[in-house]
Amino acid sequence: MNIVVNAQVLVKDQLDGIGWFTYETLKRITRNNPRHTFYFIFDRPYHESFLFSENVKPVILYPQSRHPFLWFLRFELLMPFILRKYKADIFLSPDGWMTLNTKVPVVQVIHDLNFEHYPQDLPFWTRKYYKTLFPRYARQAAQIATVSHYSKNDIVQTYDISPDKIDVVFNGCNTDFKPFTSDENIKIREQYSAGAPYFLYVGALIPRKNVTRLFRAFDQFKKQDNNNTKLLVAGHKMWLSNHIDGTFRDMQHKDDIIFVGRKNVDELTKLYSAAIALTYVSYFEGFGIPILEAFNAETAVITSNCTSMPEVADSAALLVDPFSVDSIAEAMVKLNNNSSLRKQLVDKGKERKKLFSWDNTAEQLWKCVEKAIEMKK
Repeated sequence: MNIVVNAQVLVKDQLDGIGWFTYETLKRITRNNPRHTFYFIFDRPYHESFLFSENVKPVILYPQSRHPFLWFLRFELLMPFILRKYKADIFLSPDGWMTLNTKVPVVQVIHDLNFEHYPQDLPFWTRKYYKTLFPRYARQAAQIATVSHYSKNDIVQTYDISPDKIDVVFNGCNTDFKPFTSDENIKIREQYSAGAPYFLYVGALIPRKNVTRLFRAFDQFKKQDNNNTKLLVAGHKMWLSNHIDGTFRDMQHKDDIIFVGRKNVDELTKLYSAAIALTYVSYFEGFGIPILEAFNAETAVITSNCTSMPEVADSAALLVDPFSVDSIAEAMVKLNNNSSLRKQLVDKGKERKKLFSWDNTAEQLWKCVEKAIEMKK
């Protein structure tokens, strides 16, 4: 069987949530199915670490996918040629992009429909592309996978897709995330926050991550803080960050926010371990991998009470209203002042994390592929 895979998100040292999903599932699927040939379609020179086994054949298809016009060129005009050239039996797209110009069965992974609910959070041509083509992609796909029951229900209701066509394949977590000793945590805080305790935010600086309200909540929290507590921000800016910049400039306690930039797994696990808590208060997520990362690092979690996040966190996190600065600030005060509550959440997180693994994710995604293969016969 020839399986063509959209591998455009596999970029060395630039993996985000969808990138990690793609990396972890494909690594396992390709190694577990040596009798199939997998053609990985990259959009730039690839790193050798993404060639997981001998049955992975790399193909570079230019141009790079950096703009909606180039997405259209890539997927609607060039990808059909690739599918024919490599005699594809299945087209697997872990990030949701596919083509309408093929009869090859497609397994599409839709992680969330944030662009349907908050289109204003994306640049004009990006949201235009998503809102025009993704509903058509979903209807044409042979099988759809998504990462939470929330997202499945959202796809069913928003696109009027049969639930039988959609499989839930929960995300996993890198097992490198782990707790450090108390002495090691002291050294980590000395390295990153001059020894001060800190809350941690992990993720891109984009509107739906709700960083502006987090900043305002931190300002409010600081009115009751006697410990010189900091907020560490681990992530990079993407589009529409002017509002975030403006909120930061207007903060009373902006000197207590430390931007550490994008970090690799080794550095991130240190940041998690030494934090008071992860503050992950997005107003829309298809899953929320940082919640699992914090669970694995045995760090308390503050997260949102909407979309998929309660499904992932259950009772192992302090849930807040992401649209309420007061709600976020109150949670920060509560965890900062209550070590017993932090320990309760950590203990629950240690149990909760057992429900999620990349092995299970890969297994479930492959079952989704097998359904598409059966439909082809």
